[in-house]
Amino acid sequence: MRYCIRCVMPDSRPGMKFDEEGVCYPCRNYERRKLVNWEDRWKELENLVDKYRGTNGEYYDCLITASGGKDSHYQTYIFKEKLGMNPLLVSVDNFTWTQTGIHNWGNLRTTFGVDAHVMSLNPQMCKKMFRKALEQLGSPTWYFDKAIYAYPVQMAIKLNIPLVIYGENTSYEYGGPLTKETYSALDQINNDVVKPVPWDMWLDDEIKMKFLNPGVYPTAAEIKKAKLEPIFLSYFVPWDGYQNYLFAKSRGFKSLDDTGEWKRDGFLEQYDQIDSVGYLTHTWFKFPKYGHQRVTEVASLYIRAGRMTRDQAVKVVNEEDYKLDRKMLKDFLDFTEYRDADFWKVVDKFANREIVEKREGVWRLKNPCK
Repeated sequence: MRYCIRCVMPDSRPGMKFDEEGVCYPCRNYERRKLVNWEDRWKELENLVDKYRGTNGEYYDCLITASGGKDSHYQTYIFKEKLGMNPLLVSVDNFTWTQTGIHNWGNLRTTFGVDAHVMSLNPQMCKKMFRKALEQLGSPTWYFDKAIYAYPVQMAIKLNIPLVIYGENTSYEYGGPLTKETYSALDQINNDVVKPVPWDMWLDDEIKMKFLNPGVYPTAAEIKKAKLEPIFLSYFVPWDGYQNYLFAKSRGFKSLDDTGEWKRDGFLEQYDQIDSVGYLTHTWFKFPKYGHQRVTEVASLYIRAGRMTRDQAVKVVNEEDYKLDRKMLKDFLDFTEYRDADFWKVVDKFANREIVEKREGVWRLKNPCK
């Protein structure tokens, strides 16, 4: 594994590229922010939303993909309060919730006075799909993530709400296959968060397509016919998850530290993706496969923003990134009715032995981050 000389992102991350100086392209992208005229970008956003404001009469004029987290608070603030839009929030329900997440979801709707539509997925199908995706792909929440991408687009078409709002362009900001800076989120489904696996891989005597409708992404022809315009807010404002957290906190959002509900092992912070318990088992799975997970990602963001030195990041990555929180894993295993020993057999199958090795029964980096 080779690490970016500025942050701690390794070249084992899918889609990651370094330049000839050894700097990853998300670091270069962050550097380019200094050249952006953000006042002009904001005017672009105002001109864009002017095309849609009130076009549905008294009905919703934009759709915000939301979870109730810090970024959802910021997105809703921008479009409801700053831009005067009438948004509908669309979300996919968690298979389990933290009490902190329940508070934040209620706070988001109450604080900004918005309607929300939530799709609660079939638990039987989720359980079957989670187990199958764990065993065959090493990405247990594949179906859940596919629904998160597909269902808001489905609803935008059905409800005739062309303007669809997303937060950040994950590939551009953090690393992935879509390296072009663009406000359009039309190609977002190809950002490799959800692997491009054909549905036939999942179907069997119990798993039928008629039970998986929320995960079916509309075709390009359907999207074009509906004249959808999905956009990334991160193109128009200097996106910063930590600043979004501080803003959300000022409007009633609570972190796990605030509530004292849970301190997650294997995390640098306690404010991001805190609405669910077991879901982030999926995120941890990146460690045995790619040699990094959430601590590396957040530490790299902190380095770029000047909140952490690289030496500090290296230390915390080596101390924390390999850890799988036991509460998180237990929740995932309880939901899927999977045995702990069987889970670790699957981990062993997908572990990339070129970059990780077992020490005292725990998968660790062969060579520490440096």
